[in-house]
Amino acid sequence: MNSSSASANWQKALAACALAAIGFAPQFSNAAGDYPAVTFDRLANAKSDPGWLTYYRTYDGQSHSPAKQIDTSNVKDLSLAWSYKFPADLQQGFEATPIVNGNYLFVSTPKDNVYAFDATTGKSLWKYEPNLGPEAFKTACCDVVNRGVALYGKNAYIAMLDGEIVALDAQSGNVAWKKRMFDPGLGYAFSLAPLAIDGAIVVGNSGGEYGARGFIAALDPDNGNVLWKRTTIPGPKEKGGDTWPDGMQEHGGGASWLTGTFDPATKTLFWGVGNPGPWLAKLRPGSNLYSDSLLALDPKTGDIKWHYQYTRNDTWDYDGVNTPILANVKYDGKDYDAIIHADRNGFFHAIDRTTGKLIYAHPFVKAMSVTGYTAEGDPIEDQSKYPNAGTTINTCPSFLGGKNWWSISYDAAKHLAFVPTLHACMSLSGKSVSYMEGLPYLGEGFEIQPEPGSKGYGELQAIDVNTGKKVWSHWTKMPWNGGVASTAGGLAFSGSLDGHLYAFDEETGKVLWQSPKLASGIVAQPSVFEANGQEYVAVLAGYGGANPIWGGPMAKIADKVPRGGTLYVFALHHG
Repeated sequence: MNSSSASANWQKALAACALAAIGFAPQFSNAAGDYPAVTFDRLANAKSDPGWLTYYRTYDGQSHSPAKQIDTSNVKDLSLAWSYKFPADLQQGFEATPIVNGNYLFVSTPKDNVYAFDATTGKSLWKYEPNLGPEAFKTACCDVVNRGVALYGKNAYIAMLDGEIVALDAQSGNVAWKKRMFDPGLGYAFSLAPLAIDGAIVVGNSGGEYGARGFIAALDPDNGNVLWKRTTIPGPKEKGGDTWPDGMQEHGGGASWLTGTFDPATKTLFWGVGNPGPWLAKLRPGSNLYSDSLLALDPKTGDIKWHYQYTRNDTWDYDGVNTPILANVKYDGKDYDAIIHADRNGFFHAIDRTTGKLIYAHPFVKAMSVTGYTAEGDPIEDQSKYPNAGTTINTCPSFLGGKNWWSISYDAAKHLAFVPTLHACMSLSGKSVSYMEGLPYLGEGFEIQPEPGSKGYGELQAIDVNTGKKVWSHWTKMPWNGGVASTAGGLAFSGSLDGHLYAFDEETGKVLWQSPKLASGIVAQPSVFEANGQEYVAVLAGYGGANPIWGGPMAKIADKVPRGGTLYVFALHHG
């Protein structure tokens, strides 16, 4: 061996050691061909892109594909194109939406692993395994989940439970940069899919149950530098700070833990804010801004343009993080550029996205704590449903909501929203509590109960956004925790805890196809994409998330659902 080749080999060995030290030795295969850059222009025009470029497919949050190769007449012929079974040590909830660019398909898993595949063949291209330490999982509220990656330029971005944002080269899996936003185990976590907008990667924290003060932040895609950071609970001297008792803002919760949406036309970022802390509202009189709210933000500065608060002085963990979907609504003869939103408090809202004023709010489950809204859009709340320390109340919906984080799909042509729905109530018992870093900050005990008169815990329903009224529904005994993806082929795809992916007729709710029994239940959203002229439907199966931890009787009814994760990709006439 000559000295130059020895030096080259030594440099290669050093590089491999360095990569191993940061948790990843790349295993790269370029089977999918060159990687097409994901520009802001492509993201802004993703409606016409054949892939599924971002968490909700498009900035508007509609999770609707223009693909129509698979339609109501031939969906019965869907069969498995390929699948991939993940390692047995990943037994938690698989909640990510498959992201597709060209022939590259990306998924994240519990514990923040990222896998890249050839979208058409299933060939494994690379994987990133950060091997997080136990402190990363300590204050992850509702399972050690991750909901997916964002694509921008030539990178894939993941926000991790331990507080790091990591940029990965999308073609090779090599780490481009890392940025730590907080230390693990102290009350914060990341579980959302980041949102890539023009020159920024936007993230929001999890951790409202630990008194962690919520934030939304934008990072430079090239190096991870923080461009701006917006705390969701204002300080005592900031606008809205007087809606809190002095001193409680610092641990006021308000986690922003679900991916927001974006309107490129008005340059407005829409982001939901979660519940206040502690849960027991009697300890923090006031409306507690901006908890349980929708924020309209300037994407360049994080400044608030307007806000709308779904629930005031929340004591029921009703949040406000469910997806704000951009929609055109014609209500009482008037056209609106609107946000539609199915809230944890049990109401389906339409909000004027220019002014932040309520258009309508109609209950879509039994709602007893928030009972309605005034003409000005203020929530009307039943004061008898607020527990004191030492007292217990019963109310509906439960703290898991009429709808939790599971994605809605919206077909603008049919003005239908497809809503995964949970029918459960709860008892809440008040307790005294003091803030201690890294420990739960609740002040309430809870127990899930069935909703009186319901046909089961789960329902997939279609709602006409022009009226806010239900058009059809599909009931299940077990909870329906799967997100929805609809298509121009007239189909709505959604999976169930029973281990099947279903294709529903958008207009009638009739089940037109169901997959063979999969290896686990589904709590994730499918994605629909086209590659090399072929349409595919991809979904992760892997039961977990909040239900088996907090669901009580809902967890019991699903305790036979197998664990473990598998990625399934379906197409016409395969197998």
